[in-house]
Amino acid sequence: MEGEFNVEDYISRLTDRLLEKNSSLSYAEARTWVELLWEDFEATYAKAGYEYKGKETTEKIVIQWIDNYGPELHEMIRNNPKYKKWFNQKGFYQ
Repeated sequence: MEGEFNVEDYISRLTDRLLEKNSSLSYAEARTWVELLWEDFEATYAKAGYEYKGKETTEKIVIQWIDNYGPELHEMIRNNPKYKKWFNQKGFYQ
């Protein structure tokens, strides 16, 4: 369908938005954060038994998280073993 975005389009836009909020992150780090946030929201939403509302809903939530927490996201690595493990697997912060 013309004009429809795929997940890659959303991830790219959200990565750019996060980089505007947090200059401490490289592009690869910001993209990893966006992928984590996207996957976390969709997984949590599904586990809670909610009906899937589409990529637009996920994008809105991730935008809220980026706007609220984006400047400090790089600091969350220290306090969250799940995220630390993910970033270490990607080759960051070793």
